[in-house]
Amino acid sequence: MKNNKFTPSLIAAGLALSSFGALADNDRYIIQVDNNAKGIVKALAKQSGAEIHVDADGFIAATFSGKSLDDVKGLLNNPHVKLVEADQKRVPLALFNDDAGDPTQTQLTPYAVYQSQADQVVFDSNAGMKVCVIDSGLDSSNADFNWSAITGDNDIGTGNWFENGGPHGTHVAGTIGAADNGFGVVGMAPGVDMHIIKVFNASGWGYSSDLAQAAQLCSQAGANIINMSLGGGGANSTEENAFKDFVAAGGLAVAAAGNDGNSVRSYPAGYSSVMMIGANDADNNIADFSQYPSCTTGRGKRVTTDETICVEVTAGGVDTLSTYPAGGASLSSMSADGVGFASSAMENTGTASAATYFLGLGDAVDTGAAGKVCVIDRGSVSFYDKVNNCELSGGIGAVIVNNEPGMLYGTLGDTNNTSIPAVGAALEDRSALVAASTIDISIGASDYGYMSGTSMATPAVAGIAALVWSNHPTCTGEEIRSALKATAMDAGATGKDDFFGYGIAQAADMNTYLTQNGCAGGGDTGGGDTGGTGDLTLTANGYKVKGTQRVDLSWADATSSNVDVYRDGNVIATTANDGAYTDALNVKGGGSYSYQVCEAGTTTCSASVSVVF
Repeated sequence: MKNNKFTPSLIAAGLALSSFGALADNDRYIIQVDNNAKGIVKALAKQSGAEIHVDADGFIAATFSGKSLDDVKGLLNNPHVKLVEADQKRVPLALFNDDAGDPTQTQLTPYAVYQSQADQVVFDSNAGMKVCVIDSGLDSSNADFNWSAITGDNDIGTGNWFENGGPHGTHVAGTIGAADNGFGVVGMAPGVDMHIIKVFNASGWGYSSDLAQAAQLCSQAGANIINMSLGGGGANSTEENAFKDFVAAGGLAVAAAGNDGNSVRSYPAGYSSVMMIGANDADNNIADFSQYPSCTTGRGKRVTTDETICVEVTAGGVDTLSTYPAGGASLSSMSADGVGFASSAMENTGTASAATYFLGLGDAVDTGAAGKVCVIDRGSVSFYDKVNNCELSGGIGAVIVNNEPGMLYGTLGDTNNTSIPAVGAALEDRSALVAASTIDISIGASDYGYMSGTSMATPAVAGIAALVWSNHPTCTGEEIRSALKATAMDAGATGKDDFFGYGIAQAADMNTYLTQNGCAGGGDTGGGDTGGTGDLTLTANGYKVKGTQRVDLSWADATSSNVDVYRDGNVIATTANDGAYTDALNVKGGGSYSYQVCEAGTTTCSASVSVVF
């Protein structure tokens, strides 16, 4: 069980994410308008009792209390008004805030840095890379940033960008660019220039109009990359157009897929101009909360496939260590006989340093533990009972060891009345902890903490993009996006899939790929799926003969004598390169299949094409 300690803003986010439809605020609308007549439309809105919140290039956003969309369209029946649409809510996408580790003694490298190969690429601080972070602000109390390279924009509705609206934005920014300075944590692109835009209000959410205006401000600030660890239900054309403009100007926009663990498409990640990012854990498994919308829409002859509206790559987003506002997190540290071990804070701040006493399952009082730190196996009784029995035995601290691989996360419950510090430990460390002569544990307030969510994976990808792009500054954002996909490490099902997309982002492989092939790329170097970066093209037509499924494949521009035909990532045939192949599935009813053709024995492949029956 995870130790889920939410700030109020994250509680609001967690509740909201369970039902995107419930987030719609029918009193607030976006009005697209000719700039030269904006004053007329604003005056008309105010005459109708509206309160204007956003005044941006080409649109305004306003609340019309008690008015429906049709009501507002009627009130603003003016030739200068191009469109009136609902202003959708957007919330931060993070699930858990797990306490673990102690970065106050030395600089720690989060696991996602190693997993993504970011430690193998050197960031070029002279390349002029800048990441725009649209979130809850970056708290100036945390010293683990290159503050001389950070700017921001204030918002009258959310307050100063350098004051946190909850820890979410500070955590996200740390994953992108925490400085390489010998303490705390290190980001994917250490010390990268950042521009911070605070869009979340005191309740922990914002609107699509805020994001649309923020995209404009990111452009004005000279940002190359926009990071959005946020999302919500419902597309919005004003918001979509703002990100189209940013990307058309050469930028890269990334956004979180969402944390409901289902196939629902969240926005802005669901827009074609925005790269959707999923989350994986430290063991290359997909996070159970990571959303996985399909790339395919429509049915039969109307089916279309668009890989830009689904997960394209993933990165580490489970139990991610990063920066917090000063004292905003509580972390534990543990050492045994002077050797450090990972731990998770369970309950009660304080320190304990003493001889070790193995208390077994901790299901009874044992005076042999007096003055010592109890090491206790998980099982039999509750965590609270174990720690309480240790304290009643005279123990001054407790370490509960997991009974399955991995770290133990948990609390002592709402009725906890113990006072000694208690931490969780991993099963893999049990032998060393039980055998140790002495143990030191500490739980206290910290500037660093753990969160989980696609919110944490998204800034990892933004940071990887900034890191590699700094070494190839002539590339465009879309070329960086293609390189991220072409070099991702395949995970999950073979080839591209809805959960991982092309796989886990890999910085060193991406850097090598661009060095060898240039910004335009030249083929796939990971995952076994080129994503259509070569010249080989494929079309597929599904139909039925006497109720059984068949698919006619046609391809062009393959140069080999034979081709490999893939269905759902598996080779189903190696056939002559004559441009045509029929897959007789001998299956009745419905189904969905993904096809790809590659030059035999190579990774020179077509893009994947889906067929839905």
